Amino acid sequence: MDSHSDRTFFVTSVTWQRRELFRREKTARLFLETLFAYRERGIFQLYEFVLMPDHLHLLLAPNATISLEKTMQFIKGGFSHRFMKETGSKMEIWERSFTNHRIRDERDYEQHRRYIQENPVRAGFVKVSRDYPSAHSGFLLDEAPQRLKLVA
Repeated sequence: MDSHSDRTFFVTSVTWQRRELFRREKTARLFLETLFAYRERGIFQLYEFVLMPDHLHLLLAPNATISLEKTMQFIKGGFSHRFMKETGSKMEIWERSFTNHRIRDERDYEQHRRYIQENPVRAGFVKVSRDYPSAHSGFLLDEAPQRLKLVA
């Protein structure tokens, strides 16, 4: 059995006071570099994500030896550290916590995957999700765990 399939989560994290930090392309790019650097280190598998101006949604599975809380500490803390180092800013970046939902089965996975993809459309930023820069277009994502693949 795939070690990630029972530890797959839909996660949402919000910027401090809903500041629209990620409207700036440079800030968004820095976050994405940070996110994918931790993914490449094997901290987590990333199945879907979207980076909105003031929040993010992730569909991910932490490495079997790392808690979800530690995974999010890497992502949020790693980005905050890089942001402050590169900009000299001392401002708060994130709200302290994050919300999560453990994915139960393939339907739950697909529902949350679609929610992430359609988030920019619902927000009125684009007409189709593929036109939103961080809505899965052009990024190398991990394949869904076998147990969570929707069967036709």
